[in-house]
Amino acid sequence: MRAIQVYHYEAFSSIPGKGNPAGVVFETDHLSEVTMQQIAHAVGFNETVFVLKSEKADVRLRYFTPGHEINLCGHATMAAMYGLKTRDVLQGKDSITIETNVGILPIQFEQQSDTWLMEMKQDQPRFVPFQGDVEKLAKSIHLTTDDLDMNMPTVYGSTGTWTLLIPIRRLDAFVKMKPDSSQFPDILSENPKSSLHPFCFETRDADALMHARHFSSPYSGTTEDPVTGTASGVMGAYYLTYVNQEIHEVDFTVEQGHEIGRDGKVQVNVRREQEGMDVRIKGTAVYVREMKVEIDS
Repeated sequence: MRAIQVYHYEAFSSIPGKGNPAGVVFETDHLSEVTMQQIAHAVGFNETVFVLKSEKADVRLRYFTPGHEINLCGHATMAAMYGLKTRDVLQGKDSITIETNVGILPIQFEQQSDTWLMEMKQDQPRFVPFQGDVEKLAKSIHLTTDDLDMNMPTVYGSTGTWTLLIPIRRLDAFVKMKPDSSQFPDILSENPKSSLHPFCFETRDADALMHARHFSSPYSGTTEDPVTGTASGVMGAYYLTYVNQEIHEVDFTVEQGHEIGRDGKVQVNVRREQEGMDVRIKGTAVYVREMKVEIDS
């Protein structure tokens, strides 16, 4: 057995115990993919991110759930960037690029009182219609079709990671939600490894436009993601694609995590371009603690 040093951060909040926990492992060029997966499984967070050297960008990031590698993760990116910035690894830079499995993405840093606000560009949005059984879908998260907002489309969306965007009519439905993720793969026949992201336009806080929850694929080894960066970004693209096709740009806040006591907020900006959309999210993070996990050497 050997011990691996992991740094625990919370993303999309500046309060430890809130937001979305992520494990960050620095200087990991010597680790194999198998070892990274073992570490992520031992850490047990929704995502653990590994920081590597890059020949194409300032750093390379790889993201692992306890069950498998994913191409992009918003909250783990925020955690890693906050860690690099506060550890003074970035030599005072206010902007860097990161190499990910979806390509090279720019990151901006902005000092805000006693913390850092980080902006992350995401991949081009893609959408695929959900053509499965809506009644079974609702039942899989302990709702009925009456809870769904059928005036808006339920679609798979991705800005780097696929999730099923499920419009919900009212905020009070979110406390009733209980996911049975074992049902997800059969219901999501077009994309069996997708997560579920129910959302609505009724919010707890006046400064937020959308409220959401995020239920993990059973393949990931986790149940719920407290505050989700990639899904928040794709919700901005969803807004321009399906809700308001007249406007050129949308700028808003997503609130998430209240139902599990881990509330946090994601700032979303999406702008139409000549080809596609420019999708960006902003958020904060906070250092929580160092932890060691033991894996087979």
